[in-house]
Amino acid sequence: MKKKKMFCLLTGVALCYTLSATEPQKNVADNCMNNRYPLVRKPLMELPLGSIKPQGWLKEMLIRQKSGASGRMDELYPLVMGKRNGWLGGDGDQWERGPYWIDGLLPLAYILDDKELKDKVQPWIEWALQSQREDGFFGPATDYPGEAGLQRDNSHDWWPRMVMLKILQQYYSATQDQRVVTFMSEYFRYQLNTLPQKPLGHWSGWAEFRACDNLQVVYWLYNITGESFLLELGHLLHQQSFSFVDMVNRGDLRRICTIHCVNLAQGIKEPIIYFQQDLDRKYIDAVKSAFQDIRQFHGQPQGMYGGDEALHGNKPTQGSELCAAVELMYSLEKMVEITGDIDFADHLERIAFNALPTQISDDFMTKQYFQQPNQVMVTRHRRNFDQDHEGTDIAFGTLTGYPCCFSNMHQGWPKFTQHLWYATPDNGIAALTYSPSEVSTQVGNDVSVVISEDTYYPMDDLICFTVKEVKNKAKQVEFPFHLRIPKWCKRAEILVNGKVEQEVEGGRMAIINRIWKRNDKVELRLPMEVSTSTWYENAVAIERGPLVYALKLAENWEKKELKDSWYGSHYYQVTSSEPWNYGLVDFDRNRVNEIAKVSINSQKQQSDFPWNPENAPIEIKMKARLIPTWELYNEMAGPQPFSFCNGAEGEEREITLIPYGCTTLRISEFPIVGK
Repeated sequence: MKKKKMFCLLTGVALCYTLSATEPQKNVADNCMNNRYPLVRKPLMELPLGSIKPQGWLKEMLIRQKSGASGRMDELYPLVMGKRNGWLGGDGDQWERGPYWIDGLLPLAYILDDKELKDKVQPWIEWALQSQREDGFFGPATDYPGEAGLQRDNSHDWWPRMVMLKILQQYYSATQDQRVVTFMSEYFRYQLNTLPQKPLGHWSGWAEFRACDNLQVVYWLYNITGESFLLELGHLLHQQSFSFVDMVNRGDLRRICTIHCVNLAQGIKEPIIYFQQDLDRKYIDAVKSAFQDIRQFHGQPQGMYGGDEALHGNKPTQGSELCAAVELMYSLEKMVEITGDIDFADHLERIAFNALPTQISDDFMTKQYFQQPNQVMVTRHRRNFDQDHEGTDIAFGTLTGYPCCFSNMHQGWPKFTQHLWYATPDNGIAALTYSPSEVSTQVGNDVSVVISEDTYYPMDDLICFTVKEVKNKAKQVEFPFHLRIPKWCKRAEILVNGKVEQEVEGGRMAIINRIWKRNDKVELRLPMEVSTSTWYENAVAIERGPLVYALKLAENWEKKELKDSWYGSHYYQVTSSEPWNYGLVDFDRNRVNEIAKVSINSQKQQSDFPWNPENAPIEIKMKARLIPTWELYNEMAGPQPFSFCNGAEGEEREITLIPYGCTTLRISEFPIVGK
């Protein structure tokens, strides 16, 4: 069948679909498939796992993951990740934590093409495939008595199987192992037969909130096999899942303690996942409204929201959970694929470049369960969070806070890498989020190409693409190259082989359709201006491009013992002797780009690891005054002073801000004070 070309301009509010497909619409890339009718056609299609390779600082991040906890969980957390794990056939932990680890380790292994990591993944894959019964059920099937530190009951729960389905989907993408297709088909028949008697909430409520991870794999399999029962199962899963549409309509996101923070991050994509089968605009509108409510009532500058663990408002000392960060990133990656909505891609970068780097240590060995936008002491102390785990919630450690994040943090950077590039229905390629990388795919009329992306983004505004290889006799190929222009960019400039190709306003997709040959170069310039955003108590955050900036504070790291604790044997506290209680001196918000003094260290900009105070390549100087009445409370920045009502004293002084993702201690929401 001749492939149908689709040309559309995607913006943050406009969606364009072609609904005429009657069979799975394969892009020329193997295993790169659009939706089969009657599912809605997608404007973007995920590439096979391993097609996208990280470079520069992103490669360094994944290498640190391999050397750190991601590659060593079986050594660092043997109680759960060792041979006794139920997902290896043992009598130990058999719920979410083991699958969580593999959900991040598998894409890491195949993106790095690392045999050692693949060898760690494979036993989990083999046991899951071989555990399938004749009726289609798979996984642990025996409940055991309680044992400290392990989750040994609820062996039949639907929820951990949803994580394993994601793992097997990724495994198929990387290997094309046909056993996965048969396995999935048999399990989904089991689900269709069993869910009416034992619905998603039969064993626990987690599956009701997180059914979208099950649902998206059902649609993925339907696109491969075309089995009609899968659409029936899709309807059933949606009917039994928690209704995020109803949640928005009730105004639940305008109040506190209405939903678990990770359930929100993971489940918010369900209406858009289901929209592929039921083309009612209400599903997309509900998600857009949800993000508006989250921003207004719980939002934080780094792209997350107060949720520690329940949804908990927008005070800048409320915690944001690491699991919520990596799950919201994955949700945004899938939602942008289905809608092409640039808002989702912008939001994804905000989390990836601000929230994620700060919450995991540089060596990828420890993490914070919660982070705070205004975080001036990282200590063991009971704070005003919804949950408390012996006061370890913001301390850096392995099991501090709660072990779920130590198990689940591994998916963040690998899946971000996997979703830097997408195939497009017009047989082109799209760069949706930006980081140093290289993609190998097929474009045009089945022509293999390799395109490199050389950049220090987000620490620089220049992104350079080079067509490194064109693998056909003619050594050239015609295809459209799609580039996202973020909304924060007023006007981007695109050069092809040194000549200005076009200038494009922010919030749009630029498309360059031409005949490409080896060594053709595209330069994308995204001018970054300093801007402000307003938060709790009229506090102001300073932003530039995709980065939020925060007060630079000297950090003193100390290792502390934990005795007789389920939260690890030790943790790290971080303190500073420098003052933090500054208010920014009032300024004209319309002239902040002139008032703020930006300095860039080009040597640090080229660092393979810019994500700490020492290596931060960009500084912004602002005028500030101390607010003596803004004091420590409960080992946190005390109640946020309302702007202009805060008793600032002393002379103006210049303070230094650095990217939020480079900080551990910080103020990112500043009160405004008089001159």
